[in-house]
Amino acid sequence: MFAPSLAFVLSALVVLVTHALEAVTGFGCTVLALPFVSMLLGIDRAKFLLAILAWILALYIALTNIRRIDWREYGKILLWVGAGLPFGMFAFARLPRPLLIKLLGAFIVVSASIQLVRRFSRKGIGRALPPSAYRVLLVAGGIVHGAFAAGGPFVVLYAARALPDKGAFRATLCLLWVSLNTVLIVSFALGGVFTAPAMAELGLLLPVLALGIALGELGHSRVNAEAFSKVVFGVLMVTGCFMLVF
Repeated sequence: MFAPSLAFVLSALVVLVTHALEAVTGFGCTVLALPFVSMLLGIDRAKFLLAILAWILALYIALTNIRRIDWREYGKILLWVGAGLPFGMFAFARLPRPLLIKLLGAFIVVSASIQLVRRFSRKGIGRALPPSAYRVLLVAGGIVHGAFAAGGPFVVLYAARALPDKGAFRATLCLLWVSLNTVLIVSFALGGVFTAPAMAELGLLLPVLALGIALGELGHSRVNAEAFSKVVFGVLMVTGCFMLVF
């Protein structure tokens, strides 16, 4: 019988908080949870568990908001992000784990910086980029997603311009995460990652995911999401710096 370790219990608390935050702020639970869970459980277990939990959450949102999906933009984003996905998967399988942790730390610092600039600047960031630059961002998002299942920050830069309606933005990107994480989950299955201990851990985290969604939906209309997200990404920036140094 699987007995949760202290590291796993702490990871479950991270999952609870980050998935509740996504329901409040509308932004990526995986990029928020990944640095903490990676330090607690290791990057391989973290990627496996968080990719599946994010898939379930995204599927729920996409299905309950299916009429708001912008299918044209979904296809465009999937084309470019999908082009980068295999390169990230290849890098994750080949690069040493200490180097991956450093790369993850660098990505966290960059993505947190981007989000903080977007939130503190009235003009935002990336809104005047040429179309070719947006395509580069989408491919980069695919590479990061293939490596860490957390390519959202780069994709958001394009989606924020292409999908001004908040409902369409949320529903379309959730369908994208479902599509991309399905590829990752298939790769997990082919790689023999679905072991009995891994499934036991996943089973214990499902009620935590459900509770996080419920808490987030309760707080969605009561919390100033913009101010709250500034604090969240500030903490994430410090975390990324910590991963780079240590």
